[in-house]
Amino acid sequence: MSSWLGGIGSGLGQSLGQVGGSLSSFTGQISNFTKDMLLEGVEEVGDAVTELQVSNSKLAEVEASFTTQKSEYDRLRKLYAELEEKLEASEIQNKAQSAEYRTLLQQKDVEISHLKARQSGLQEEYQKLQHSAQSASIGPALLPVTTASSTTTSSSASSFMPQSSGSHQGFHGDEMDLSDVIWSQQEINRLSTEVMRLESEVAHWRRLSQTSTAAGAGSGDQGEILKLQRTIKDLREEMSREVDEHQHELAAVQDAQRQKMADITRRHRDELAEYEERIEELEEQIQSGGSQPTSPSDSSKVPELQKTISSLQEAADQWEKQLAELSASLEEAQRKEASLQLERDDALEENAGLLQNYTRLQDSVTELQTRVQEQEGKSLQKVQLEHEIQVLRKNLAASEKEIERLNSLAAAEPKEEVEHADILELNTIIGTLRQEKEVLEQDKLNLQERLKMAEDQIVSNNETESGESEALEDMRAELERREKALRITEEERDTLMSELEELDRQNQDATQHMISVKGQLKKAEAELTSLNAELNTTKDKNETLKQELETQKEKISQSAFTLNDLHMGKQQLEGSVKELKDKLGQAQEHNREARREITELKKTLQEREEQLSAAKAERDQAGDRGTEVQGAHEMLAGKERELSDLRRELDETRSSQEKVMSEDYELKMENRRLKEESEQALSKSTGLTKQMKESQASLNRTVREKDTRIEALKLEKTQLEGELRQAESKITQQSKQYQQTIEELTRARSMDASALQMEHERAIKLNQEKEMEIAQLKRDMEQVASDHRDTNEMLSITVAGQKQLTDLLQEKDAFTETLKQNASDLQMEMENKITVITKEAEALKQVLEEKEKQLGGMKEDNSHLKEEIDRLRDQQSRPQSLAEPRTLDIITELETEITQLKASRSRFEEEVQTLRRMAEEQQGSLLLSQQSLQAQQTELEQAHGRHQQTTLNYDRLIHARDEEISRLQQIVDQLSESRSRADSPPVQGEVILQEDKTQTLNQENGNEKHDLSKVEIEKLVRGIKEKETEISQLNEKNLSLTKQLDQLVVSRDEVGKLSQMILQKDLEIQALHARVSMGVGGGHSQDVLFLQQQLQAYAVEREQVLAVLNEKTRENSQLRSDHHRLMDMIAGKEAALVKLQQENQRLSNMSDPSGSQEMFKETIQNLSRIIREKDIEIDALTQKCQTLVTVLQTSGGESGAGSGGVSSNQFEELLQERDTLKQQVKKMEEWKQQVITTVKNMQHESAQLQEELIKLQGQVTADSDCSSKLTVDYTRLIQSYEQKERRLGSLSQELAQVQQTITQLSSTKEVLLGKLDSVAQTPEAVAAQSSAPSLTVDAPSHQTSPTVNNEKLHDELVRLRAQLAEKDNMIRTIQENNHRLSNSASASETEQRSQAEETRQVRERLDALQKSVREKDLLIKTKSDQLNQVSESLRNRENDNEVLKQAVTNLKERALILEMDGRTLKEENELVAARSREKESEFRALQETNMQVSLLLREKEFELSAVSEKAATVEKMLKDKDQGKTGELNQLLNELKSMQEKAVLFQQERDQVMMALKQKQMETTAVQTELQHVRDKEQRLNLELERLRNHLLEIEDSYTREALAAEDRETELRRRVAMLDEKLATSSSAVENASQQASMQVESLQEQLNGVVKQRDDALIHLRTSQEQVNQYAVSLSNLQMVLEQFQQEEKAMYSAELERHKKEKEEWKRKAQRLEDQASALQINLDEANTALDSASRLTDQLDLKEEQLEELKRQVDVRQEMLEEAQRKLMNLLNSTEGKIDKVLMRNLFLGYFHTPKTKRADVLRLMGSVLGLTREDVDKMLEDDGRHGVTGWVSSWLGGRGAQSVPNTPQRPTSGQGLNSSFSEMFVKFLEIESTPSLPAPILSVHDIKPLGAPPPRRISSAASSTSAGAAAVGKRAGDTNPFLAPRSAAVPLLAGSGSGASGGHLLMKPISDALPTFTPVPVSAEASAGAVLKDLLKQ
Repeated sequence: MSSWLGGIGSGLGQSLGQVGGSLSSFTGQISNFTKDMLLEGVEEVGDAVTELQVSNSKLAEVEASFTTQKSEYDRLRKLYAELEEKLEASEIQNKAQSAEYRTLLQQKDVEISHLKARQSGLQEEYQKLQHSAQSASIGPALLPVTTASSTTTSSSASSFMPQSSGSHQGFHGDEMDLSDVIWSQQEINRLSTEVMRLESEVAHWRRLSQTSTAAGAGSGDQGEILKLQRTIKDLREEMSREVDEHQHELAAVQDAQRQKMADITRRHRDELAEYEERIEELEEQIQSGGSQPTSPSDSSKVPELQKTISSLQEAADQWEKQLAELSASLEEAQRKEASLQLERDDALEENAGLLQNYTRLQDSVTELQTRVQEQEGKSLQKVQLEHEIQVLRKNLAASEKEIERLNSLAAAEPKEEVEHADILELNTIIGTLRQEKEVLEQDKLNLQERLKMAEDQIVSNNETESGESEALEDMRAELERREKALRITEEERDTLMSELEELDRQNQDATQHMISVKGQLKKAEAELTSLNAELNTTKDKNETLKQELETQKEKISQSAFTLNDLHMGKQQLEGSVKELKDKLGQAQEHNREARREITELKKTLQEREEQLSAAKAERDQAGDRGTEVQGAHEMLAGKERELSDLRRELDETRSSQEKVMSEDYELKMENRRLKEESEQALSKSTGLTKQMKESQASLNRTVREKDTRIEALKLEKTQLEGELRQAESKITQQSKQYQQTIEELTRARSMDASALQMEHERAIKLNQEKEMEIAQLKRDMEQVASDHRDTNEMLSITVAGQKQLTDLLQEKDAFTETLKQNASDLQMEMENKITVITKEAEALKQVLEEKEKQLGGMKEDNSHLKEEIDRLRDQQSRPQSLAEPRTLDIITELETEITQLKASRSRFEEEVQTLRRMAEEQQGSLLLSQQSLQAQQTELEQAHGRHQQTTLNYDRLIHARDEEISRLQQIVDQLSESRSRADSPPVQGEVILQEDKTQTLNQENGNEKHDLSKVEIEKLVRGIKEKETEISQLNEKNLSLTKQLDQLVVSRDEVGKLSQMILQKDLEIQALHARVSMGVGGGHSQDVLFLQQQLQAYAVEREQVLAVLNEKTRENSQLRSDHHRLMDMIAGKEAALVKLQQENQRLSNMSDPSGSQEMFKETIQNLSRIIREKDIEIDALTQKCQTLVTVLQTSGGESGAGSGGVSSNQFEELLQERDTLKQQVKKMEEWKQQVITTVKNMQHESAQLQEELIKLQGQVTADSDCSSKLTVDYTRLIQSYEQKERRLGSLSQELAQVQQTITQLSSTKEVLLGKLDSVAQTPEAVAAQSSAPSLTVDAPSHQTSPTVNNEKLHDELVRLRAQLAEKDNMIRTIQENNHRLSNSASASETEQRSQAEETRQVRERLDALQKSVREKDLLIKTKSDQLNQVSESLRNRENDNEVLKQAVTNLKERALILEMDGRTLKEENELVAARSREKESEFRALQETNMQVSLLLREKEFELSAVSEKAATVEKMLKDKDQGKTGELNQLLNELKSMQEKAVLFQQERDQVMMALKQKQMETTAVQTELQHVRDKEQRLNLELERLRNHLLEIEDSYTREALAAEDRETELRRRVAMLDEKLATSSSAVENASQQASMQVESLQEQLNGVVKQRDDALIHLRTSQEQVNQYAVSLSNLQMVLEQFQQEEKAMYSAELERHKKEKEEWKRKAQRLEDQASALQINLDEANTALDSASRLTDQLDLKEEQLEELKRQVDVRQEMLEEAQRKLMNLLNSTEGKIDKVLMRNLFLGYFHTPKTKRADVLRLMGSVLGLTREDVDKMLEDDGRHGVTGWVSSWLGGRGAQSVPNTPQRPTSGQGLNSSFSEMFVKFLEIESTPSLPAPILSVHDIKPLGAPPPRRISSAASSTSAGAAAVGKRAGDTNPFLAPRSAAVPLLAGSGSGASGGHLLMKPISDALPTFTPVPVSAEASAGAVLKDLLKQ
């Protein structure tokens, strides 16, 4: 037990460890999985292909991890199941053993108490006897013997007493362990032995006391001694006998083994002895052949030769005999071989492990065979004489075949004993052959010598005896012949010798092999010992299994006993039934007696009435007598009282009779019930026998089920017994009531009454009515029983139907799951496309940003270039003569750069356009994909709609047919009623009307079908026309949807089945029509025919329904396979689901989380509602199944009932069918029991349900995510709807603004057309500039309102933008603008109309969306309800799982606690042992140190003593020196030294000896401690051995007790069975006797009644038959009506349920479509965001276009200015050419006047100035001045007026020297002024075209670039706005460069004229335009 428990504990520990390890690995895998899933979102790949690859790899990883987790989960589940089974087994065993041990303990306690009582009593007796013996035994001669005996007894008593005194302590503990139980068993055994011993001693002392009292002391003592000696001898003999028996029992197996071995060895010895005897015989023959002496005489040679010849013949004969003997020995060897084969078969089991060794033997045997074959060849070569050699070869071949067969047998089934025997036989054969060889060689030598002798004798005899030559020749011939034979034999001997050598070699090999085999045998023996140990363990296990088998056999026997009890109960029930029948018979007899008494009472009443009439006559006659009259009155009053009493008694008897009748009926009912119960008990007993057979095959599984069934049967038995008792009590009560009634009748018989006759007749009538009622009730009972059977059959069939329905539901759920998966696949594809499109849009955005960056860089470069241009202009404006060509080069370079920039800009524009095209194409593809999705959804919805319509049509048809059937049945009922009333004609009219109605209904149904199909065809045609292009694009997606549509073919099959049902209904209607017509026309025979037809129709219908059921099962199997396939698909796609959930989470994080919890609750409620609806559907389907079953059964049963009155053959067939159906029901019950067992097995597979629960949880989470998504999408839809409404208002406002702008533009156009004549080119440019920005300002204001959800509005806005751009262009080109403005106005009107229509469409769509949202809300509520239910079931399952987990963890904790306790105890023991060892080692070390210290102390003491002795000697020496005795001192000193050395040596030896002694003591102590440990271990082991032995003894005792108890039970039960059999026999005999008597009485009564009752019975029988037929017809019709009504109701429920299911599917599809629409709306939002980005990009492009247009305008202006510059340069050149030789008069006049106004000293300077003005050089002027000084003024004037026209172009004069004084003249000041003004000032910064931004604030990306040019931009804006302020403008801009630009520039000096950019500019003096230069000079001179 403990080992078994330990094994269970270790198995538990291992399995729990495995569970822990697998759980840890599982958790690690989960954590890794979560990490991977978290990292999945981080790893985003840009490319779609790489992302697909990454996703595929991750999917593969997730699937791999899923498979590993699934396998891990399966393994854990198996482990868990095993652990649960082990737990249950261990708990059961623990309970059983604890109960056994408790009972054992109680028994042992009782035994101990009894034994203690006996022990105390025996001790008291023992003491008394001892006292008596001591008083009796005083004989002196017998003292030694008595003392010996007394000493023995006293010693025994003393040995007993202390044991008893301290034997029982601490037994009654609270907790009883195994050790306590074993100890108690030991105590009981010891006490029992002591009790036996004390009893023997008590007997002995009793004998002693008796002998002492009877006889004398001495003789009594001697007799007692002799008796004691005899008893001792007897006991010793018994002990020796028992020891011998035990030894015999122990040695039995060894003897058997030895006998086997001895048999084998004896056989071998016998064979050896036989061979040896043969060899001896051969040797004797040879010796007898060769022992004849040779005589020297010639006369004796011939007979000697004859003798030799005869001896040779004899030898040949002997050889032949030996050959025959060898063949016989071979045959014997064959026989022995057969016997050895038998022994080998016996030894097969023992020597199975030696197969490998005998494979080597096979190899050696094959080698031997090859050698034998080689030597055969050699022997063939050696052979000379062929014939005899062939004979020998035949013999050899036979022997070889035998050897080969032996070898092959040894190789095929190698066994040790066979091999050993073969080797021994070979050895013996080899020895014999060797001996024969030696004998033959000796014979050969002898024969050769004899031949030589004979030849010599023949030579000598030839001379003497020639007559004998012939005889000699004959002899020689014979000799030659014999020599030939000898040669042959020698050759044979050689061959045999070679074979013998080969056999020797084989024998050596075999001996070596035997040695190896022995070694292997030793190994095998070691293995055998281990196997024996394992065998012992297996035997123990077998014993435990046997015990379990015995317990199960006991249980089987108990079940058999319960079966017997049931049989007995059944018999008792049958007996009780017989008794009740007897009592019924007795009651009937009592009734008959009562009737007889009533008749007698009637007779007495008649007599009394006659007496009354006589009395009345006498009263009339004697009317005069008053006293007699009074007496008569008194008599009459008494008679009337008696009559009233009799009436009362009659009422009482009537009531009692009614009670009796009711009780009779109740008894009959009870009898029937008891019969049914007995039948049930019989069926149960048969079932139990079958279960017994099954339980023998699978005992372990069905033990519990049997126990439960036995308990149920016991309960049923007790119930039946209680019911029997109740019946008996009722019967007793009835008997008492009958006795009372009899007594009352006897009393009433004594009473006289006149009115008894009438009441007797009434009672008879009542009796007849009651009998009628009883008959009717019997029939009703039979009908109820048949209905009960039918209901049982219905129930059995409904179970199968429910299973089929559950399978169908599961398959439909799987179908819905596949549809959901397909929708999720489509969603995945859409999301993938959206991600690709979003990535492409992001790429486009990046490209746009890069282009914007490039534009910014270009702008910066442009600004840098402009700055460089300005710098170059500054450099050019300095006074350098060679600056002009450089500036032209720079301008050309700038122009080339501008062209390059234009080219790059055009390239960028093309790229932007391509990107726009790409975006538009992607948008188009998105729209197409969305449209295709919507189209597919619509197709699916249309398919579902078609399916629903077809089902609805079929439902209508079926309802119509059902209504027709019900109407026809009503007509049939009316006909049956009218048959009795003969009212047939109106029914016909009703039938005709109903036929018309059915026809019209069918026509209407057909018309509806046609209309619906037309509508569907039109819808499909429209859908096909609209979506042909989309189908061509989306063929791949349609493949998956076509698969779904293919799955709808199954629904078409169902439609076909419904059509079959409709055909069946049509057949029924036709049959009913025929029946109606028959009922109208004919009578009863037609009704019979109709019933037969109905029977046939019902049979056909049953067959059809069975066929439908078979088809359903076939479809079920197909759908199951599909379900498995789909489950595999689902397992593959769960990884994709996980990814989808992550994306859903991401989307939900992106979306608004507000209101998600409430929506989640609503979704949960909706889910729970959907689950409830599914339950309702399931109930409806179960009802449908039940109705189908009822229709089947009623069709079977009622057809039989209807045809009962028709023909007996049909009735018999129906009975046979009922019997077969009963057998089928029994089979179904057996199958049901098997199903129950399978269900119990399925309960173990609840772990799979847990897996499905986990899957459901995942689905629930996915549904919750979907619901949250739906809520978010709902809120988004509402928001988008509101935004759309707002945007529609804003759009209308914008449209009004656009119309206003159009009107403003038209007014501005007219204004501009009016101003065209007056305004010049510059105002046109200005107007163009001013109008363009205003329009651009308007246009972006329209663009700023982005469209979110309306793509069409967006497209129209884009068109508006394009049109506005065209209008801008038209305004720029004013002449074209008139036509285009009108076009744009008309286009805007059409657009407004289209927008209004689109707003209407949007509103309608929004209404539809709101409706769908409401439907979704309802669905969400139902889903939430379903979710609640699912969550509740999940919680329950989780609670169960937690309970199981807690149990497992508790077990683990217990096991771990026990292991920890064991480990802690072991560790504590080891610690204590280590501490003890450490203490011992420390103690030893301390002892050694102590020894060393003591030695050191002794050495120190010795040294001290030596030093003291030295000091003494020194003192003595000193004294001796003083005395002068030096010699003696020296001697003494030497002696002292020697003595000291010796003492030191002695001390060292003593110390060494002491150390060795102490070491020896330490070693002895260590050895003693080890011995003590060993003894303790031995004691412990012995205790354990004793405990185990006692435990085994206890177990054996308990098993023997149980076996004895079982035998006692069997005997008791058999006794009871015998008793019951006897009782049964007696009761059956009594019943038979009573039944015979009753039958006799009944026959006598019947003979009396038959004559009276026949006529009444005939009439009653006719009436009853007619009434029964009427009732049967009415019942059958009502049943048919009920069944059809039920069928109709159930069909209505079914079709309503199917309608609801289709509606739910439709709603689910709508939900899916809504979800897809929501996804599409989300995609739309994403698209709108992308579109907004694209709008911003288009805005940027528009701005770029505006800037490009501005650039073009600026270029135009530049071209205009360039033309103006060129014209100015031309004019300047013309002026220069025209005025090159001319001089301005005014200037010359001024100079002239200035010359004459200046003083003469300064006139030279004026002349120099004039020269510089005229272009003369300074040197020429100086020369002229020198000439002037020489010639005078005239020369200068003449020379000046003469005019050298070098260069009249005014150059910039050099600055004057700093040496001029302040008191300068006007000319000097003028010169200074001209020089200052001629120096070039910094030009105003020219604004770059790119920096002009008309829209106000710059975009945020280009703040840095725009900030640098804000001032310039402001100036430019001001300039463009038309505010040309000359003060704000730069200097160059204030002066117009064209001729006719201003009025102020018309007249004036050349210096004040406008200057081109190429010329050096001077800042003008602010003078009025009308004033002249002369006036300016005058003003200056005045100042």
